Amino acid sequence: MRKSHFLYTLVVVAIAGVLVFWAAKSYWDYLLSPADSQDSQVQVFIISKGDASADIADRLQQKGLIRSALAFRLFARFSGRAAQIQAGSFRLSPSMSADQMLRELAVGAEDKWVTLLEGWRVEEMAAQLSKDLGIDKKEFLTRVREGYVFPDTYLFSKDGGVAEVIKATQDNFNKKYDKALQQMVEAKGLTTDQGVILASIVEREARTPQARQMVASILLKRLRIGMALNTDATIQYALGYQHDEKSWWKKNLTDADKQVDSLYNTYTHAGLPPGPICNPGLSSLEAVANADPSTPFLYYYHDSNGVPHYARTLDEQNQNVANYP
Repeated sequence: MRKSHFLYTLVVVAIAGVLVFWAAKSYWDYLLSPADSQDSQVQVFIISKGDASADIADRLQQKGLIRSALAFRLFARFSGRAAQIQAGSFRLSPSMSADQMLRELAVGAEDKWVTLLEGWRVEEMAAQLSKDLGIDKKEFLTRVREGYVFPDTYLFSKDGGVAEVIKATQDNFNKKYDKALQQMVEAKGLTTDQGVILASIVEREARTPQARQMVASILLKRLRIGMALNTDATIQYALGYQHDEKSWWKKNLTDADKQVDSLYNTYTHAGLPPGPICNPGLSSLEAVANADPSTPFLYYYHDSNGVPHYARTLDEQNQNVANYP
């Protein structure tokens, strides 16, 4: 009697376990099924670089594209696809299952995020755009102006061409280097184009907003008193690509380098060079707009750790170089 009761209990437990498993699986399948199989209307969903999978899942649920953010995250994680999600722009609809959506997020980016860094020459930007979007570098270089390709992170169509890239970067430049900023630059006695040239030098000569402000002030003071700018960054620009270093910016300049025959040589030519030497960011443009040529300093020097040191005289400058290698 006891044996049959035990078997009966075992069978009941087994059946209950199967029912619970079936119910759980059914509910799991439900959570991963389309949020609305009848709604095929497409939504553009954008994922930025660095977006966490939890944030992506939450936004998908908020937009009604999935049933459960938690189920989506778990499915992405345990299927090994979470790491495959790309940054970009995607066309998704509520009629897609979680599996279909993950596949789309892994391979179906309509647009690509491209980051163009402050201080890059147009050649460096061309290389990045060619790598990320496959655009023609030569065409890009023939159609852009050094200094006016605003450094930023952009979402470009993966099938877009040079025209789209140029319009987006120049529209951004015009938005950031706005009329108010241009008027501040003009109040310093510079044209708006000269402001961009000076900002491009500041971008390469200083690393922090505070240092850029001081460097811009010192360089503007040198311009006003007729002193040569004596900036290494303009020499680097004049020297061009360094094949041994695989860089457009030579690291260690020699005395011979500082005699290079170029209008961009601010050691041998007074005043500003004929054009920008890179594409400056907003911080450098603002530094020029807010430059104070009444600064007591006439020299600056950055040590090997990038820490700036300022001097009123050449003797003080030489002392800084000696004290802070």
